[in-house]
Amino acid sequence: MNTITTEDGTRIFYKDWGDKDAQPIVFSHGWPLSADAWDAQMQFVAAQGFRTIAHDRRSHGRSDQVWANNTMDQYADDLAELIEALDLHDAVLVGHSTGGGEVTRYVGRHGTRRVAKVALIGAVPPLMLKTEANPGGLPIDAFDAIRKGTYDNRSQFFLDLTIPFYGYNREGAQVSEGIRQEFWREGMMGGLKGQLDSIRAFSESDFHDDLAKFDVPTLVLHGDDDQIVPIGASARETVKIVKDARLVVYEGADHGLTMTHQDRFNADLLAFIRD
Repeated sequence: MNTITTEDGTRIFYKDWGDKDAQPIVFSHGWPLSADAWDAQMQFVAAQGFRTIAHDRRSHGRSDQVWANNTMDQYADDLAELIEALDLHDAVLVGHSTGGGEVTRYVGRHGTRRVAKVALIGAVPPLMLKTEANPGGLPIDAFDAIRKGTYDNRSQFFLDLTIPFYGYNREGAQVSEGIRQEFWREGMMGGLKGQLDSIRAFSESDFHDDLAKFDVPTLVLHGDDDQIVPIGASARETVKIVKDARLVVYEGADHGLTMTHQDRFNADLLAFIRD
């Protein structure tokens, strides 16, 4: 397996597909998944002549399960170490959900010297948690419920989570048991401690200052029926902060739109990369 070892000794697994001399497209996955969540996009984009890379976040997938340092700052630093180890330049960073937070914090901490563009898909910035300054966010009770479900019966909770995640509770939805089982498989590969820590990382991290540092073309793509990361407090706020960011809204789309709207999303992503 391809791995790098970070400064704190954590092994991070990654996939590296396509032409190694081509422009790199780097994908960051959502919680509680792994790089496998991006397989269809990696295959599609690599077939168009690009290099595609995706890693398993620490404590997720095939990367080391660590007790400490499961934080958004560390996730961003791990991404930086991967980008530097592979000596990537003019990279397009694509982050979904928690991965969107990881990419955003990367820009905040490491800048855009190696980055050409950023795509935030159903992403958590600028802040998921409801506060006095962020009244459109979700209450802490919502995240406490995710923690309890993950701790009490992670296997069942992950399987149940697929229903709102992919909008399978909406009238007319075509439920794919294969997609549900794949979500469960990826989730169960991760470590409980790291996944619990990650809930705090994705829900309580404030990305306002990070977004203010964006200075490259940015795509913000979101479904307006996202039941996991509601669009009002996320994408619609992000485009107010990132100068000249382009907002694309999929009407009626769910949080897992990279799979439920795969062909449309792949085409839109490729167009953004090539633009």
